[in-house]
Amino acid sequence: MSTFTADAFALLANGTSLPWAEIPEWPAAEFVRVTAGELERGGRLCAWFGVPEGAATRLVAVLAFDAGNTLAVGRSEPVTGSYPSLTALCPQAHLFEREVFEQHGLVPEGHPWLKPVRKGAGDAPANGEFFRVEGREVHEVAVGPVHAGIIEPGHFRFQCAGEEVLHLEIALGYQHRGIEAALAGGPHRRTMSQMEVVAGDSTIAHSTAYASICEGLSGVEVPLRTQWLRALALELERLANHTGDIGALAGDVAFLPTSSACGKIRGDFLNLTALLCGNRFGRGWVRPGGHPLDLDAARSATLLKRLHGALADVGQAADWFWEAASVRARFEGVGTVSARQAGELGLVGLAARACGLVRDVRFDHPAGWYRFAQAPVAVWPSGDVYARARVRWLEIQRSGQFLDEQLGLPPDDEPATALGGAQGDALCVSLVEGWRGEVCHVALTDGAGRFRRYKIVDPSFHNWMGLAMALRGQAVSDFPICNKSFNLSYCGFDL
Repeated sequence: MSTFTADAFALLANGTSLPWAEIPEWPAAEFVRVTAGELERGGRLCAWFGVPEGAATRLVAVLAFDAGNTLAVGRSEPVTGSYPSLTALCPQAHLFEREVFEQHGLVPEGHPWLKPVRKGAGDAPANGEFFRVEGREVHEVAVGPVHAGIIEPGHFRFQCAGEEVLHLEIALGYQHRGIEAALAGGPHRRTMSQMEVVAGDSTIAHSTAYASICEGLSGVEVPLRTQWLRALALELERLANHTGDIGALAGDVAFLPTSSACGKIRGDFLNLTALLCGNRFGRGWVRPGGHPLDLDAARSATLLKRLHGALADVGQAADWFWEAASVRARFEGVGTVSARQAGELGLVGLAARACGLVRDVRFDHPAGWYRFAQAPVAVWPSGDVYARARVRWLEIQRSGQFLDEQLGLPPDDEPATALGGAQGDALCVSLVEGWRGEVCHVALTDGAGRFRRYKIVDPSFHNWMGLAMALRGQAVSDFPICNKSFNLSYCGFDL
């Protein structure tokens, strides 16, 4: 159900839809002013994007009111040329407005550093100049876009005075993946496969968000067992990635016992996902309306036994890690982002929680099985590399406990829910707490119920600027551990 008043955004719950005609609209300048007002009274920007309408573009804003477990949606009247920048009032909008400029050519007047988000392609505007700090002792360090090994392309431009980083600018989007454009007119036969590779290490999170969109547009609720199975897979995905990241952080400070152990244990958690569905990354596990495979009693018992073993192993590896004075010396006070900065930038997920912000979709906007069972929110106040590592460790423990409890109390199986036709001329929003943070999917349908516009916001889109801020005042040699402490997605950013 949604509520609507003439002077506020339309409200809806996570995973639900409302008619496009019920979403209030304003002239562009008034829309920016109203959006800024909603953000000032406690909202948070989940998505800001354009919807083509003839030669013009409508702006759409999706806000989260975490304290009230509520989402809010508003839109502008069709606009061409330019509009007053929201970024000038709310810094968390800066990348969103740059993306709208890149995709639709709308100029946010007053934006402090207007340039495309991604490397220019086709008719997109040129990438623009990198910010430069002037001074006799200032020099640049350029890293990428081509990296060693299998790391995806990304360019990091450091402005340094000696070893101190004064400013870091990050340029991404070299692959031009085009997933959002390919989703238009869907769902197609290939749509589910595309959702599973939005960010391959977050397959469960993105496919769950998409399934929720399809179910929300059809107005159905899937069986409780389906919701339960999705939650199991989502927490296994969290365990595998957090374990791998702790190992990678250990490797970056040459603490080899934990580095070696976590590489193996991450594989153990991935193999538990394979036990569920036959694929270590969870492909083929989540489908709209139900679950294509079930977890029988024998496999459930095997999964629980192996889970206990992997949790014991990662606990031992973590004990070595936290007891090493050399690790604390390299992590504490390095790459700090304050709670104020995190709030202004709109950071999400563990990057926000490591700054002391209680921000977790499972708690703020619970959907599916998380309405009935939750893992406590893990928070650490210091905002540095140490905090981001500690939050990962806390979440490993809490996800492990969640899985242990849930595997012992499975709900009864039920038939899959038949999805009807998707609601036409409607908008649906789905949020899922992936292991990096908030995954946001927004679907707008046409009169036939097909996707007129499908917007995906990976948590990395919110958090890359957090990494840039974390490097200010740090030694350039601290970049590897700062970067790994965020461990953001290149491909999830390039959609």
